[in-house]
Amino acid sequence: MTSLTQVAVVGVGNMGGAMLARLRDLAWSVGVYDTDAQAQAKALVHGALPMASPRHAARSLAPDGVLLIAVVDAAQTEAVLWGEDGAGPELQPGQTVMLCPTLGPKTVQTQAERLAERGVDCMDAPMSGGPLRARQGTMSLMVACSEPVWQRSQHLLNALSQQVFRVGVRAGDGARTKLVNNLLAAVNLAGAAEALALAERLGLDPAVTLSVMEASSGQSWIGSDRMGRALAGDFEPRAHVSLLAKDTGLAVSAADEVAYDPPLGRLARDLFAQAMAQGLAQLDDAALLQLMRQR
Repeated sequence: MTSLTQVAVVGVGNMGGAMLARLRDLAWSVGVYDTDAQAQAKALVHGALPMASPRHAARSLAPDGVLLIAVVDAAQTEAVLWGEDGAGPELQPGQTVMLCPTLGPKTVQTQAERLAERGVDCMDAPMSGGPLRARQGTMSLMVACSEPVWQRSQHLLNALSQQVFRVGVRAGDGARTKLVNNLLAAVNLAGAAEALALAERLGLDPAVTLSVMEASSGQSWIGSDRMGRALAGDFEPRAHVSLLAKDTGLAVSAADEVAYDPPLGRLARDLFAQAMAQGLAQLDDAALLQLMRQR
């Protein structure tokens, strides 16, 4: 008999693993499944209960439990819920699926509708801030869900983050908010990388220039965070280039659907596509500085 868990986390990479560790620090009962055996083993160190599949994870949930999905994209989300050994058929009324990946709004809406057919609630809750802030409970969560789901999820949301924003009740509004945020993050990161590449070309010390930017009108959180690592030659992935490449593409597509042309967003999308084409996909997105240095 599988022990019941309050939360089952599927996908324990950088962000999912950090959220799981935080919940375990707070003594939550947490199940875990990841296709990466190494990632799953790392999660077990924190005292999570191992699950053999998403279906097994769903079976482990308490009657009011939450399946927290922290995979990368729409295809992986579909596989977790409705693929072979997917969790969807095992979920029961009264349980909740918390969607944390950056997804297109239509994907979120479709998944919410399919879950609703089974009486299962959906919480559209993408996250932002990186694994360190997720571990500390200071990342941001952009939550869209019904009032009853919002009320009964307060304990979990407050455990995960001190920065929880309720952005609406419509499934997909969390995704829309995250895409707008990530488009701005990509534009800011591209701008910071471009500015430092120019500083180097002008013969300036880039570290000193970054210090000036951080204390002046050019400051941005993502610029400071990523460019500090880039100048140190640290491209160990906390957030892969491929993620912002995906997210900027989704954001521009969402803009197209409402007949809005985001010129800076399109430029940022194209720059991340170039970085992917040059083999930087699996590096930290701080590697955008490498692309800018070649221009």
